[in-house]
This record gives sequence, structure tokens and C-alpha cells, in this order.
Amino acid sequence: MKILLVEDDSQIASFVKLGLESNQIFVDVAYDGVMGEKLALQKKYDVIVLDVILPGVNGFQLCKILRNNNIKTPVLMLTSLNSTEDKVTGFESGADDYLLKPFAFQELLARIRALNRRNTEMILKPILKVRDLELNTVTRRVKRSNNDIKLTTLEYKLLELLLSHPGKVFERIEISEKIWGTSFNTGTNFINVHINSLRNKIDKAYPDKLIHTVKGIGYVIHDEG
Repeated sequence: MKILLVEDDSQIASFVKLGLESNQIFVDVAYDGVMGEKLALQKKYDVIVLDVILPGVNGFQLCKILRNNNIKTPVLMLTSLNSTEDKVTGFESGADDYLLKPFAFQELLARIRALNRRNTEMILKPILKVRDLELNTVTRRVKRSNNDIKLTTLEYKLLELLLSHPGKVFERIEISEKIWGTSFNTGTNFINVHINSLRNKIDKAYPDKLIHTVKGIGYVIHDEG
């Protein structure tokens, strides 16, 4: 596995690099956002670990730049910013996971491996489809009845999760863990808001509803009316 670490604190960067390389993970280090952008656009990585507070281009901005350049590499935000608003901003900028400083190295390692494993699984199954709804995990294009549907980053992640296991009921706590990470404590209403927003785009204009609520439990996507 090969990762890019964008971290301006040289002590943290050295600690993480040493730990990852002792686990047979090759690491490139960038100490500012500009160099991080250059490396991410020039080389192929399995995972990018990205600090938020960086000289020049901050982590949120850099993540958006990468996504706008069609870089699909999983991004783990590594930062001391711990408000819900900061985390939502990180995910909306295109991040896949969010780990707070200070952190345990073993948790960082586990999250990196999980992101790489999930990315590999998606490459093996690039098209997720239920009836006339189709999600391309490579291009991140979503269509229903051949009509393009524009989703926010969070809406896309929710739909990708549901479509990856059609018929499976996802409990709200499981959605929170898989979408926002175990350290992101989301309330029921927060998840409901994003599910409702997703439904408005996926189901509202079509007679056959695909996203369903299982009362008191969570949500499921299937092809029953």
C-alpha cells in the first residue's frame, strides 16, 4: 500500500511515517497543501491522510481541489478541529473519514487499512444498481431512468452504502459509524435530514419508491413499492 501524508507538524509526520513503514506501508510526506496537491495530482496513492490546518492551502480546500480534478483516492482527515460543523465541512469537501488529534496510532492504521479495503472492493464492483437506479463508483455518477442526479458528498455516501447491500436494513448507529466514523457522534435527526434530502432527489419524481424506513430501526433500499 502507498499513501500520501500531508502534515505540517514534522514530529507528527515522522511518527506516522515511521509507524506506517514498519507495517509495510510506503509513505510520501508533504509539509504543506501546495506540495500535497502537486504529489496527489502527479502520483497514484491508495489513501491520502490529510491535516486540515496547513500553510497555503488548507485541508478542506485541498480535498475539494482533488475531487474537482477527479481524484477518487480515499481521504482521511487528521485534525484537532472537533466541532460537528468542522466534521461536516470535511465530509462535504470530499473526505471519507475523520480522525481527531491526539490519536492512537493503531486506530489510524486500522482506519487506513479499512479505507484501502473499501476502495478495493468498490473497484471490483464499479456499478451499483437497483432497478432503474444506478451508481457508478468510479465516476461517482448517479442516474435514475437515465436521468442524471446531482448529490452532495454526504448524500452520495449514504446512497452508496445503501446500494452496496440492497435489502439490508441499516440501523442509524451503523450508518453513523460507516459514514462519519466512530468518533463522529451524530443524532437521529441529523441522519434523518440527509436521508430525506436523498429521498427528494432519488424517489420524489418517480412512482416506485426505493428508499424505505423501517420504523424504530433504520433504512433500507430495495425494489419493492
